[in-house]
Amino acid sequence: MFISSISKEQLDQLENASFPGKIYVVDKEGPEFSRAIAYLRRQKILGFDTETRPCFSPSQPRYGVSLLQLSGAGKAFLFRIKSLGMHKRLCSLLADPKIIKVGAAVHDDIKGLQKYNHFTPASFVDLQKIVWEYGISDKSVKKMSAIILGFKISKAQQLSNWEAEALSESQEKYAATDAWVCREMYIRLMDSEKNPLPQGTCGGPVVE
Repeated sequence: MFISSISKEQLDQLENASFPGKIYVVDKEGPEFSRAIAYLRRQKILGFDTETRPCFSPSQPRYGVSLLQLSGAGKAFLFRIKSLGMHKRLCSLLADPKIIKVGAAVHDDIKGLQKYNHFTPASFVDLQKIVWEYGISDKSVKKMSAIILGFKISKAQQLSNWEAEALSESQEKYAATDAWVCREMYIRLMDSEKNPLPQGTCGGPVVE
């Protein structure tokens, strides 16, 4: 059984963790892009996330999705969508019903990617919509990962410039971790016994 919610004090006591595998940044078609797609197509479960350059004032134009992150257990691929575009092979991957894609608040991420190229998403899992089944009311990736996996992840790079000419090592690690940790949470949940929150409670389903 998992705790329902975690406090800042409890979070501070946990050890930091980040993606332990190899990170690849892909910004154009070519052999590296083909190797990435081949690896991702062999996976049964992928961690999924996107990053967008933040806006700091209402007068600023809204930026489109800058980065698409897809992670297996040992490799994470960061696709720079602004230069690569939503390639048809990426669209096909995200539309493949045989590959589970796990993220948090995936609806907005998918909508952002569809602005570049339309695809019909298949086999997406939104952790925010299923954790209540396991007695968890917290919905942020940082808190969910702490509750489910027992470690904390850094969010320090969240508001960094995802359209920088070159991503920093810290940005790459952050982006890979956000996708990977969603995959790891899903796998842990699938091996755990359900303990749903009562209906109508914070995080639980609401009956109309």
